[in-house]
Amino acid sequence: MAETIRTEAVYIWYYFTVQLSHIFVYWILGMLIGSAISVFAKDRIHDAMRTLDAKTGIAGMIAASALGIASPLCMYGTIPIAASFSKSGVKDDWLAAFMMSSILLNPQLIIYSAALGWTALAVRIISCFLCGVLAGLLIRVLCKDKGYFTFKGFEEPKSRDTDPNMFLRFIKNLYRNIKATGLYFLVGILLSALFQRYVPADLMTRIFGGNEAFGVFMAATIGVPLYACGGGTIPLLQGWLAQGMSMGSAAAFMITGPATKITNLGALKIVLGKRNFLLYILFVMLSAFLTGIVVNIIV
Repeated sequence: MAETIRTEAVYIWYYFTVQLSHIFVYWILGMLIGSAISVFAKDRIHDAMRTLDAKTGIAGMIAASALGIASPLCMYGTIPIAASFSKSGVKDDWLAAFMMSSILLNPQLIIYSAALGWTALAVRIISCFLCGVLAGLLIRVLCKDKGYFTFKGFEEPKSRDTDPNMFLRFIKNLYRNIKATGLYFLVGILLSALFQRYVPADLMTRIFGGNEAFGVFMAATIGVPLYACGGGTIPLLQGWLAQGMSMGSAAAFMITGPATKITNLGALKIVLGKRNFLLYILFVMLSAFLTGIVVNIIV
C-alpha cells in the first residue's frame, strides 16, 4: 500500500511539475502586466468610459466593450465603478457592454490565456468582446424606456494604490495580486495533474470533443460550479484541451465560468433584481452555447 501511494505521488508530482513549467511564466507575466495597468492606466481607462459621447450610439457600445476588457477590475470592482459611471450619465446599454466584457475578461487573464495557444487566446478575446457588444445591444432594444440596473448602495471603491512612491505602489499591488491568485493557481495545476492521471483521455474526448452540441453544453454547464479563479482554470483548460476537449467546448467554459462565478452572483442579483438576474443567466448560457457551436464549426 505504501509503495502504491509513493508511486501515485510520483506520477502526480510529475504531471504537476510539467504543467507548472508550461504555465508559470504566463502567470508571472499576467500579474506583472495586470498590476502595471491597475496602477498606471486604470484611471485613464475609466475616464475614457465616462467621456464617451452620447452621439456615438452603437459605436459607443463597441468602445465600452473594449474598455471593459482593458479594465483590470474583477466583478466586485466592476459593479461599484459601473455605479459611478451611471451617476456620471453613462447609459445602461453602454454599462451592460462594459460590465459584461469586464466580467468575462481582463488584461491579466488575457496573458494567462496565452498559455492555451494563440487560437484559444483569439477565441477568448473575440467571444468576450462580442458578448459585451451583444449585451449592450439587447439592453438598448429591450429596456429602451426603462432602466435595467439598480445601483443603490454601491459606491465607487476607494483605491488602495495610494502610496506616493510609484514603484512601491506597483509592488504593493503585485503582492495583493499574488496573494489573491496564487493559491487558486496552484490548486488549478493540482486538479489538472489529477485529471491527467486518473481521467482517461478518451473519456474527455467523448464528453467534450468533436463538434457535437452535447460537449459544448456540458462545458458550459460545468463552468458554473467549477470556476473559482481565472488563473486557476487555465491549467485545467490546458489539460482538457490536450486530452481532447474541442475549442468550442473550451470557449463555452470560458464564458459561463467567469460570468457565473458563485462568489459574485449575489452582488449581481442586487444590481439586476430577480427578473433581470434570471435573464442574465439565460443570456450567459445561450451565449456560451452558441459561441461554442460557432467556434467548433469555424476552428
